[in-house]
Amino acid sequence: MIKGRIHSFQSLGTLDGPGVRFVAFFQGCNLRCKCCHNPDTWDMTEGNEYSASEVIEKALRFREYFGNKGGMTLSGGEPLMQSDFACEIFRLAKENNINTCLDTSGSILNDSVKKLLKLTDIVLLDYKYTSDEQYIENVGCERQKVDAFLSYLNEQKIPTVIRQVIIPTLNDNAENIKRLIELKRTNSCIEKIELLPFRKICESKYGNMGIPFPFAHIDTPSKEKMEELNGMIKEP
Repeated sequence: MIKGRIHSFQSLGTLDGPGVRFVAFFQGCNLRCKCCHNPDTWDMTEGNEYSASEVIEKALRFREYFGNKGGMTLSGGEPLMQSDFACEIFRLAKENNINTCLDTSGSILNDSVKKLLKLTDIVLLDYKYTSDEQYIENVGCERQKVDAFLSYLNEQKIPTVIRQVIIPTLNDNAENIKRLIELKRTNSCIEKIELLPFRKICESKYGNMGIPFPFAHIDTPSKEKMEELNGMIKEP
């Protein structure tokens, strides 16, 4: 029996994919994003151990709330670090006619991940920057890995939502938005682009862990700036 480590669950999530969703936040992450809101998910040895059937049993308790659009989402941390476990969860989800959504950085692509994607109805792809340098400096991996993941999603025609956290002084500019729009134009699997404002509600977690929050000096983008950038996305 495959078991994996889960950080936490959210029973009625409305921000982690279409509709109302049961969300499992996986423990462990291979990246160290400077804007990370969940540093407590990094360590693979923490969290609690579950079997895939135990996770599905939890999800089924909330099935009546899913409706036609809801379902379950695997997030993190980075669920691709436990892709065999995630694959077993999604297999059981499919047996129970539960819609499956994967929230990921897209930084890992191997045979196990490809098996998982065959069972995935929609992907929320955290495309953090459109600059190679910013990826290396602020994420800890090459953008090419994420592009390779996106290319595979496009090849397999898996519906994808591009998500990006807007961080003042780094990606809150027209050039970045134009690159995202071009990304959507050249990858038909992308259904939409979602821009999320950078927030610092995670600072207390860093304090409790005794580590500095790298972006503590950066402010939350203004409502006007977010409206401006979202306006660019909506333009034909």
